[in-house]
Amino acid sequence: MTVPDLIDLGGRIVVVSGAGGGGIGTAVTAMAARAGATVIAVSRRQDNLDEHIGPLVEQGLAVIPVAADASTDDGIATVLDRVRRTDGRLYGLVNVAGGAGPDTWMPSTRVTREDWRALFAANLETTFFFSRAVAAELIAGGAPGSIVSVSSISGMNTAPFHIAYGTAKAAIVAMTRTMAVELATSGIRVNAVAPGVTETAASATYVDADPDRDRTAIAMGRRGTPEEQAGAILFLLSDLSGYVTGQTLLVDGGLNLKWTHLGADNTSLFLKDQSFRDAISRP
Repeated sequence: MTVPDLIDLGGRIVVVSGAGGGGIGTAVTAMAARAGATVIAVSRRQDNLDEHIGPLVEQGLAVIPVAADASTDDGIATVLDRVRRTDGRLYGLVNVAGGAGPDTWMPSTRVTREDWRALFAANLETTFFFSRAVAAELIAGGAPGSIVSVSSISGMNTAPFHIAYGTAKAAIVAMTRTMAVELATSGIRVNAVAPGVTETAASATYVDADPDRDRTAIAMGRRGTPEEQAGAILFLLSDLSGYVTGQTLLVDGGLNLKWTHLGADNTSLFLKDQSFRDAISRP
């Protein structure tokens, strides 16, 4: 089997939850459709679908926009009903819906039960119950499949002043591992990606443009793009990753690798001896 065959999603239906935000979900929708899938693009707001998914439909891609709230049972039922009326076989789910607004950043001592529950509902609960529903549908049809969820670097490390969000995203990692074991014998793979800082409309609400800071903080020296996150998700969706399950792939440009005392050239800020710097910079 060739590499193009392994990445070909022809004849398969892929549901993307959180497709209409113009960021990772929209990029995944476009990429999966270009790989041959029929994509059910789900967003709560019709205007988001019109703005970001409409152009993909106009390009002739096999994308079906569905306005539904993925955080509710009724919303999930609406999506699955549309899946059953679509040509092809259900194969994939990508859970992108979630996130956190700028007002959710605060010291742990200020987090209320309402704050905590809201972020867990938006992230962990939405991801789990959609995954549960799609997995049940796949098992009922006797078909294999692939579920990919979006966690966060905040769920793989510490999340100072964002504890509820970070803990919810860490729980997605644990959920992914457990569901992967339960569903493996049914031929359903369950994985996740953990994005680092990515240039999306959502992140722009609290991350400004600062190339010097990015070069200092991120090993690759820049923030990621939605398309780069989508590429990792497409890998986990496709048969290229046919023997991968229960994993969370960090897609962060090396942000997680940087110690706080590393500079833009990835050497310690404490190194003042130029001869040492010269020695380590030689090829």
